Amino acid sequence: MNNNSIGAVVIGRNEGERLRVCLESIREQLKYVIYVDSGSTDSSVELAESLGVYVVNLDLTIPFTAARARNEGAKALLKLTPQIEFIQFVDGDCEVQAGWLDQAYVFLKESVDYAIACGRRRERYPDASVLNKLCDIEWNTPIGDTKSCGGDALIRVKAFLQVNGYRESLIAGEEPEMCFRMRQQGWKIRRLDAEMTLHDAAMTKVSQWWKRHKRAGHAYAESYFLHGHTEEKFRLKEVRSNMFWTVLLLTILCLSFWNPLFFLAIIIYLIQIVRLTLRERLKSGSVYHSLITSVSNVFSKLPQTLGIMMFYRNVILGKKQRLIEYK
Repeated sequence: MNNNSIGAVVIGRNEGERLRVCLESIREQLKYVIYVDSGSTDSSVELAESLGVYVVNLDLTIPFTAARARNEGAKALLKLTPQIEFIQFVDGDCEVQAGWLDQAYVFLKESVDYAIACGRRRERYPDASVLNKLCDIEWNTPIGDTKSCGGDALIRVKAFLQVNGYRESLIAGEEPEMCFRMRQQGWKIRRLDAEMTLHDAAMTKVSQWWKRHKRAGHAYAESYFLHGHTEEKFRLKEVRSNMFWTVLLLTILCLSFWNPLFFLAIIIYLIQIVRLTLRERLKSGSVYHSLITSVSNVFSKLPQTLGIMMFYRNVILGKKQRLIEYK
């Protein structure tokens, strides 16, 4: 790996010890590291500076988004080291695994039609809670060509600049949206069979699960609003699925118990859970993991639909949604 060709952008706010672990894991592998702080009230900035990391403090008068933070970090990195070919973007609650950058770098150097290489993101404490376990299962995505990446990925600067980076107005879902625009330009994205990062979700409350899915729903709606008219009909499937299952759930709640339609709706929901469990069982090999994933997928439709409705309400009223944070 040529250290002069890769730099890193780490974003975070009030990550505490998680940030130390993250920055140290990067500093061991790269000499060009930028940390973008989104208004931390802890000692994050001082910590980063003590580790020899260049710090960018976002302007507090402009609304924060992860997309804006990543763009500002990339801008600072390219100004500092204009020869950079690839940027490793990392969330401040993640630890980059040894060997990842070497594998990703070699792949992108040899595969000039690929804009992004991403790998395995795993949860650091999957057994701390069922919600952490759900995150760990969510990260376990198929290897090979894919339509999008997450917050951690090695990205080709040429492709990044071609699409003007992340869309800063998005409060969530900025990575798939940027990947969509890259794919529209002919670029490809690859998920490698390699350990990339350890993530610390710190999800212990149902309220966190609820907010996380409400944020996802908002992201689906906004991405569909932007690109739903294209041939791919970006995010139409997610928006339509959420609306259908939420309407069915509300029907169940509104119908009286003696109404035959109430029992029919209950049966449809149970069939869906069983169907999803069987499908997930083929992928995970665990009945327990398949069941909790299926139950979460089915009942997350309600907060996701609330997020969808929140987006369209704001469009009608001309308002901008603030960040929906679950930590």
